[in-house]
Amino acid sequence: METRQITEVYGEVSGLPAPVSAHVSEEQHPEIRMYTVTAEWSQSNLVRGSRLHYMQQWTLITDINDHKSITTVLPPGPCVPVSGELLSAVSPIRGARAVVRDAGGLQFLEIWDHHGLQKCLNLTGLNKHGRVYGDAQFGCLSWSRCETKLLYVAEKTKNTSTEMNDEEYAWGKDRSVYCDDWGEALTNKSVPVVCVVNLQSDTVSVLQGVPPDVSPGQALWAPGSQSVFFVGWYHEPFRLGLRFCSNRRSALFKLDLDGRCECLSGDNQSVSCPRLSPDGSTLIYLQGQVFGPHNQCQCLQQLDLVSRKTSTLLDVVNRPQTGEFAGVYEALASDCWSADGQRVVFSSACRNWKDLFMVDRRSKKVSSLSDNPLPDPTPLPPPPLSHLHHLEYNREPEGLSDLFKVYGSWKLLTVQKDLIVVSCSSPNTPPTLRVGFLPSAGEIVTWQTLQQPVTTFDFHWTVLDVKPTPAEDNTLYSGLDFGAVLVKPSHSLSEAKTPLVVFIHGGPHSQFPAEWNCTTAGLAKLGFAVLMVNYRGSTGFGQDSILSLIGHIGSQDVKDVQRAVLTALQSDTTLDPKRLAVFGGSHGGFLSCHLVAQYPDFYRACAARNPVINAATLLGTSDIVDWRYTSVGLPYSYDQIPTAEALAAMLEKSPITHAAQIKAPVLLMLGGRDRRVSPHQGLELYKVLKSRASPVRLLWFPEDGHSLSRVDTQADCFLNTMLWLRQHL
Repeated sequence: METRQITEVYGEVSGLPAPVSAHVSEEQHPEIRMYTVTAEWSQSNLVRGSRLHYMQQWTLITDINDHKSITTVLPPGPCVPVSGELLSAVSPIRGARAVVRDAGGLQFLEIWDHHGLQKCLNLTGLNKHGRVYGDAQFGCLSWSRCETKLLYVAEKTKNTSTEMNDEEYAWGKDRSVYCDDWGEALTNKSVPVVCVVNLQSDTVSVLQGVPPDVSPGQALWAPGSQSVFFVGWYHEPFRLGLRFCSNRRSALFKLDLDGRCECLSGDNQSVSCPRLSPDGSTLIYLQGQVFGPHNQCQCLQQLDLVSRKTSTLLDVVNRPQTGEFAGVYEALASDCWSADGQRVVFSSACRNWKDLFMVDRRSKKVSSLSDNPLPDPTPLPPPPLSHLHHLEYNREPEGLSDLFKVYGSWKLLTVQKDLIVVSCSSPNTPPTLRVGFLPSAGEIVTWQTLQQPVTTFDFHWTVLDVKPTPAEDNTLYSGLDFGAVLVKPSHSLSEAKTPLVVFIHGGPHSQFPAEWNCTTAGLAKLGFAVLMVNYRGSTGFGQDSILSLIGHIGSQDVKDVQRAVLTALQSDTTLDPKRLAVFGGSHGGFLSCHLVAQYPDFYRACAARNPVINAATLLGTSDIVDWRYTSVGLPYSYDQIPTAEALAAMLEKSPITHAAQIKAPVLLMLGGRDRRVSPHQGLELYKVLKSRASPVRLLWFPEDGHSLSRVDTQADCFLNTMLWLRQHL
């Protein structure tokens, strides 16, 4: 297999665009009602080595007698490139668009309307704060209802002028003082402040009154525009990494513009995603536990702003029944309310799928809104390996209607004016933009596809349900099952059986839904079958499944992956049991290295991205030190001092203890700026394997972090992984 062929295939599958956000506006005319859907798309480009963004618009015309019935979809407008936009928001009444833009090292606030650029403020030049936050954790851009003010979060500026002059600061005693930040992917984000722009006076002010032990983010205007709501993360005695961690102590606050601040939620909880109802009467938000699993099933809370009473709209789901709603595991969309304020729409993991749900506040009933609500069948006890139930889907033949489409993933982009905009995909179908109106009671959504992907792929994909053997059952959480998604080429590239790559997700509390994944697609297009495993501890299977993994990493999850592989081989005789490889990142890399060590004669190759190799040596370098204790079943507190017993427990569960048994060639891919799993973890295994003359290759990406997310890094990793697999399988 030539390097050029691999690069061309990866360029094709990684270059397909995906919608990342959407906005809906409405125009009412005497005889028709028109809706404009504006979607922002992201698209990777290998030539430029970057992700490009563009906007595209669709106009929908509805029935004069039934405004929820779409009669006409006009051809979309041209794709308009978007450059340097950090944040954007559309005003609620006039439809003006606010943009925070990075340009030439400076940051600007721009206001656009139907007549062009109406206002531009140099935020950097005003020197009221540091860099504006554009991340999903803290970042926000919110219009006041009166459209005269904007709200965002930025880094607090260093006070170099009021207390000392520039020369004194440059040579002063504090210029080298350490200030911790919020960890992986949030480097240099340390002290956020809430900022308000007055568009009438063109002034920026930093709101005072935020508690000194709290870092504010996710801010939005309260009714009346004289106060704001925000989430505050407690940062004393020190900050722990926030990315992929929904278990950080935080609270919901209300801050008046005059500086009076009050806490609206409980003390020892984790909260996120405050969303205000259209009438301003109710604030919903997600709430979870502090510490414990880094990502957990959340409950959806509702705060009545009149009575100040909080109630639970959706509780944690411990163990969902087959075909039932499995809980909330993901952030809420910025706009998720129905127009009448009685329903909330959201996406969430549900077993091996990502589904679209609606909860009715009056009945607290949860409904699936997707047009293929196909629950995984009930798994049966293993006889003797395991029993397989599967649903199999091929690429849809040309000409079939939307009704017969089956998507494994439904991601909510927005719901506005009761029009839902979603991105749907499956392992053989890249992201597809679809719309539909919220249904009335007892009805279903009539979905309309706005933008088909440029191409679909001739892959088979199958959903597997796997039951552990009695010996592998968790006695504290008995009876749990798990799943996997098998993707393979429809036609083998040779007469031989198909080699299988076992693809393992990180976290561990995350999920591989049956959605478009360019790495999986690239492997399948090049002749490999791919098994994406959702071992016990993955999201979408209930809180019990998540809790079952605590204290059992390196054993329960390893056995689950092995059980899934045996299940796939037993059920599909076209897979080659003699050509197996493991591949994963972070905890997936941890499991990949465990598998080739614990089953040294079973796998023929391994590729691991930023893997955890020695949890004991990782303890002092990771930005989530709490998880290092929790994962091995030990309690955590901020004043924890390592003990010999704790370090021994961490070492005992680490791949490094089995490294001498590794026979399979190992490819390691490491990010030099990884704050979550130090690259020295991979180097530790590299040196062990080198000292034993075991085949090993290490790729070092000095400018990349834990996710190895740079476009050029991802292309390099795919190319080298493919060549490694081709060489050793």
